[in-house]
Amino acid sequence: MSYDGYTTFKTKQDDAILTVTFDFPPVNVQGQEMLADLSGLAMRLERDRTVKVVVFESSHPEIWVCHYDTNLLKDMSTETVSREEAELLDLQVVLERISKLPQATIAKLEGFARGGGHEFALACDMRFAVRGKFKFMQMEVGMGILPCGGGASRMARQTGLGRALEIILSARDFDADEAEAYGTVNKALNADEIDEYVNTLAQRIAQFPAESINACKQAVYESIDKPIAEALKAEAYWLYQATSSTPAVKRFAIADEKGMEHDMENQRNWNDLVMQVQEIQ
Repeated sequence: MSYDGYTTFKTKQDDAILTVTFDFPPVNVQGQEMLADLSGLAMRLERDRTVKVVVFESSHPEIWVCHYDTNLLKDMSTETVSREEAELLDLQVVLERISKLPQATIAKLEGFARGGGHEFALACDMRFAVRGKFKFMQMEVGMGILPCGGGASRMARQTGLGRALEIILSARDFDADEAEAYGTVNKALNADEIDEYVNTLAQRIAQFPAESINACKQAVYESIDKPIAEALKAEAYWLYQATSSTPAVKRFAIADEKGMEHDMENQRNWNDLVMQVQEIQ
């Protein structure tokens, strides 16, 4: 699968890890060009099981991804519509497609991510931010609208209701440590730590079966807003999708034959053992 021909970012594949580097001067604005590129990227990734992890980063020294292109908003209709007539925006459609990718997606945030840029980060599976460089904001309330790239929909799932409303209604900048405390990023890191941390995580995930990564993702996303009975049913469904397409059963059988679970050393060293098991195909 070839990952080239984009105008707003560059790509580099290293085995099962694809790094997407935004490079769209002057500010990595999130306009039609970027949305078209992301849609094209998603279409390829949806069919590719050789890529297991996608890392989104930026070449801009201060900005990860800028807000949604305001030129696309100034011509919006001023007429009200019914719920039945309301149509999804391109931004919502593309970011939902990114969210549902079969790969694990990581936002490596070393600059500003405001408005739609932050909503893009929220659509990724994991987010890691650099202290002193990262800031996020949802400024939409101050412009007379609301976050409309999944921000209003995904924020409370990340932070809880009160913090989501504080973030959205304050329309202020939050730094990396605040983002970690509020739950919009997984971890705040120093500038000299983020490369090693993200690379180590990406390389570890990339060792696991592609179908298992996808099953884990889909079960988590599908379950988050369901009653527990339905969520457990979703878990069971995705379990069988995984066991039907990975060496899971073979791995459990070998572990049983060798009495691995009863070995105390194995119980002490699962962090390493789970990587050794990847040799069983």
